[in-house]
Amino acid sequence: MKIAALLPAASLCLLLVGVATAANAQETPSLSAAQCAALAGMTIPAARIGLPTSGARITKASMVAADAKGAPHPDYCLVVGEIAPVDKAAPNIEFNLGLPASWNGKAFMLGGGGFDGFIPDVTGTPMTAEGAPAPLARGYAVFSSDSGHKSSGPPLALDASFALNREALLNWEGDALKKTHDAALAVIRQAYGRRPAVAYFAGGSGGGREALQAAARWPADWDAVIALYPARNGVQLALQALRTSQALAAPGAYIPPAKRALVYQAALERCDGLDGVKDGVISGVAGCHAVFDPATASLNGVPLRCPGGADAGPNCLSDAELAALRAIDRPSPLPFALATGDKILPGFNVYTSDTGRPPTSQMQGAVTLFAFGMAQPATPPGPGMSFFFTIADQVLRYMVTQDPASDPLKFDIDHPGRYAARLRELSELDARDLAMAGFARKGGKLLILQGTDDMEVSPRATEAYYEQLRASLGEAAVARMVRFYEVPGFAHTVSTIFRPTWDPVSAIEAWAEHGVDPADHLAATDVAGVPGRTRPLCRYPTWPRYKAGDVNAAASFVCVLQ
Repeated sequence: MKIAALLPAASLCLLLVGVATAANAQETPSLSAAQCAALAGMTIPAARIGLPTSGARITKASMVAADAKGAPHPDYCLVVGEIAPVDKAAPNIEFNLGLPASWNGKAFMLGGGGFDGFIPDVTGTPMTAEGAPAPLARGYAVFSSDSGHKSSGPPLALDASFALNREALLNWEGDALKKTHDAALAVIRQAYGRRPAVAYFAGGSGGGREALQAAARWPADWDAVIALYPARNGVQLALQALRTSQALAAPGAYIPPAKRALVYQAALERCDGLDGVKDGVISGVAGCHAVFDPATASLNGVPLRCPGGADAGPNCLSDAELAALRAIDRPSPLPFALATGDKILPGFNVYTSDTGRPPTSQMQGAVTLFAFGMAQPATPPGPGMSFFFTIADQVLRYMVTQDPASDPLKFDIDHPGRYAARLRELSELDARDLAMAGFARKGGKLLILQGTDDMEVSPRATEAYYEQLRASLGEAAVARMVRFYEVPGFAHTVSTIFRPTWDPVSAIEAWAEHGVDPADHLAATDVAGVPGRTRPLCRYPTWPRYKAGDVNAAASFVCVLQ
């Protein structure tokens, strides 16, 4: 999706004039191979980094030739660095920095994901933005870090054992963002002779959490951030994942993929047309939840509930399975208020989400993994079990109980006992992303995108965060600062129902630098369900309803409240 196609002509002219004026104001800074190589060995004193460290150093710096294939990028200098901890038992923060040979004068940080432990590719682009030029390809100086520890496996490996070290935990909770930012900017200034004029942050899932933390805690460092399906409020998220896992782990409660597919097909049969057209996407999620209940629903005239409630095979659901679905769907009270102010676990939109179609493709396999997996939760987590159970397992073992031998399935959420204080302490770290007053005062901009079918980051949790910002900052301030879009049919990072691609970088550039409000002018292109179809990105709480015309065109839909 190209933002130019969606902007009013007058706004586009102003944008282009602004770009031309900026380009003529000064020559484009450049970086030669010799200047790149000279960065190797550079040291950055601890005093130049805004949080306690033992300083940083650049271990490598070399030019990388332009590549038009894969992730296209220009000639750039790849800088490799490390930031030393205060606690010698804590790991270094390792970071990469891509310095384009021809710099646009701006900086961009990419967030990680999961429990981090890997360095995101500086030539990459924010998740769901495939097809749009990556920040490095646009001329940005781009940097990213491993958040202060190395994963024991591939990217997104769910290993939280680092959290037993306090400094490593605090780095992952956000401190590494500031340390990496300050070290990277010292290198940028050394390379080009000046600081960036503009700085952005973007990330999805765990990187979305990082985006919110960065804006709230260090508003002076960032002009705008992009938070995609942000896995924020980690205590609530982990307890929600644990509640879901415990429900599925109960005897007779785990719902096989074939039965989950029945529930989803029944929801489609009842709710697909609520948005005015049957297109394979449940857009009116709230309306669907008002009229659909698997316990009383049917598919092709046949009740979903097994006769008498006993398990009668793959074509119906037992009462134990239906009880698990209810527990996963419904909000449940917490016996204590988190420091974030949350008093409930929000539940998931499980009835309208694809949780069990056969994993006939790699993408569908990922959808299933991010939902209920292919195996019942059990300790220790094993192959085929859901992603959210592994999250719960790692958080409970290494952050809450701090006992690697503990069994999270036996953790009593309603009676946490001596762990209540620890949960409160961890939630105080989570709550820091609510303090957005400084970011709002400086005129910072925040784009949030969330899928309604997400079974990792509950869309209800992201909605609650938005409402908390409105309550704390006021509706007018949030209206100036935030654009929050929900995408029907989109799960966590992937989807085979509706997988959106869009161009958030162009949107945030136009808004933050030229005052062109994305409002409801943005659209997303599906690359999975019906490749090529488009839908408007509707600002929460509105959603896309069909009015007339081509069912595969965004222009045929209007954003409505109900």
